[in-house]
Amino acid sequence: MRQNFPNPFNPSTTISYELPHSSVVRLSIFNTLGQEVLTLVNKFEDAGFKSVRFDGSKFPTGLYFYRMTAGRFVQTKKAMLLK
Repeated sequence: MRQNFPNPFNPSTTISYELPHSSVVRLSIFNTLGQEVLTLVNKFEDAGFKSVRFDGSKFPTGLYFYRMTAGRFVQTKKAMLLK
C-alpha cells in the first residue's frame, strides 16, 4: 500500500495499492480514538494496481489512519485532513 496523495489533503485524497494475488480486501478509515469512521473497500478483488478516493469533506480536520487488510497482509498509514 502506498502513502495517500496528496497528504495533507483537503477535501479528498487517493489511496493506491497493488495486489499480487486476488484476495478479499478491506480498506478502512479510523479516527485518532481508533473508531472506524468509514470503509472504502470491502470486497474480493483481482490482482493488480488499484486506487480509491477518500472524500473527507464530511469529517473534521485532523489526523486519520487507514488500514488495509488483504489475506494475511495488514498495513496502517496516516493521513492528515486540513480544512
